[in-house]
Amino acid sequence: MLDREGFRPNVGIILLNQRNQVFWGKRIRSHSWQFPQGGIDRGETPEQAMYRELHEEVGLMPEHVSIVARTRDWLRYEVPDRFIRRDARGHYKGQKQIWYLLRLVGHDWNLNLRATSHPEFDAWRWHDYWIPLDVVVEFKRGVYEMALTELARYLPKTEYRNRYLRGGMRQRTNESGHGNHQMMDPTGMELPPGASFDPDPQGDTRHPQNALK
Repeated sequence: MLDREGFRPNVGIILLNQRNQVFWGKRIRSHSWQFPQGGIDRGETPEQAMYRELHEEVGLMPEHVSIVARTRDWLRYEVPDRFIRRDARGHYKGQKQIWYLLRLVGHDWNLNLRATSHPEFDAWRWHDYWIPLDVVVEFKRGVYEMALTELARYLPKTEYRNRYLRGGMRQRTNESGHGNHQMMDPTGMELPPGASFDPDPQGDTRHPQNALK
């Protein structure tokens, strides 16, 4: 389902825990990390699509979360031709997304990456809100920055400062103490069924999975 400009309606999900850390998922069989997202089916509202994707990708039900906020309007990104199927070229241009900021009111063990027979992630972790954009596939970085910046106003004031406004991305995250050397100890993590912990979420992002999703 595409709009007149060739963009597919889509939802993105930023899931917060009680420490205002965000769910960060590793794409299955890859080293690409991202937030949950997925297309809006015909006849669905963005909110209905968000709840469906939330269950399909991370196994959570509506009672496990509360909606904190959503973006006011669509945020768009274009997908490079090399990631578009040949039969879609000339028609499909990219994604337009409504982003939701959710608060987990359940528990870590409610997360389940194997809720369906077609899992999207094979590992996850909690990450500080201002995730390093250089670990995100390049054509999605602008939308990630816009969504995180717009929705940050709903965080406690101590968390609001936008770390993207200074310097280079990798230098900025290292200076703030949230670079790739500050990894969470996996021994204390609650991993969902079938998941594994990958100690390097800043690995290779040259092969984005499901660019059309």
